[in-house]
Amino acid sequence: MTGFARIEGSWENHRWTWELKSVNSRGLDIRHRLPSGMDAHERTVKKLVSDKLGRGNVNCNLAIDSQALPARIQVNEGVLGEIVSVAKAEAAKHGLEAPRISEIMALRGVLEVTDHVMEDEERQSRDEAVLTSLESAIDELAADRIREGAKMGAVINDQVNQIEALVARARLCAGGQATAIQDRLESQLSEALGSRGVKLDQDRLVHEVSILALKADIAEELDRLDAHVSAARELLATSDPVGRKLDFLAQEFGREANTLASKAADNELSSIGLDLKVIIDQIREQVQNIE
Repeated sequence: MTGFARIEGSWENHRWTWELKSVNSRGLDIRHRLPSGMDAHERTVKKLVSDKLGRGNVNCNLAIDSQALPARIQVNEGVLGEIVSVAKAEAAKHGLEAPRISEIMALRGVLEVTDHVMEDEERQSRDEAVLTSLESAIDELAADRIREGAKMGAVINDQVNQIEALVARARLCAGGQATAIQDRLESQLSEALGSRGVKLDQDRLVHEVSILALKADIAEELDRLDAHVSAARELLATSDPVGRKLDFLAQEFGREANTLASKAADNELSSIGLDLKVIIDQIREQVQNIE
């Protein structure tokens, strides 16, 4: 879910830049920073992001630079007409030359200079262009996340292969569980009873070993681990969002590994159990990066 995108756009005298950043999150958390005048589009921004992204902490930042347009110059027709009428009347009355247009235009109130103000239609057109470029930025971010996800998928696939190899080793050890339990129990009982001069009852020993061996049987855990390996490979092979499913599957991996380690009757199987838990913990960290 880690990614970055930067898109620049323009419309008439407006220039803008979208910057989108995405980091890991269990759900989808969208945060945005929009300049003044774009607040009305907050819901639109969130919807555009949520339509294409399912997980991640996504930050959307927009910066707009609007270059000033030339000021508008308007003639106050009412004032101009009044001045011209008065000027003509006074010129005729006193036998003077009529004033020139340049002199009249220089009088206060004839010309009005106003800054350019965006009309509603102009603002709407600009905002549409800004939001269109946001869609491109989201596509770029999604593509970056896919590339990152592909890398993480390869890492997790390798870790799943390691789990499969450890499970195969554990199966080889499973057959010696009963022998290991018997040797350990016999040694403990011989030491305890020998000091009292009591002879070890072999029939009772076999009975106790059978009970303990049944409790220590790891066949079900190994079968479930193999099933989880197959499920993980199926998820990694699909193009659909699988982050949450892999997260849940990693928890199931961990549950079986803990049970296997607790049932281990010899050092080799205990070591395998510990190795499994280390790899599974690594997977649980990695799946947080996958949508």
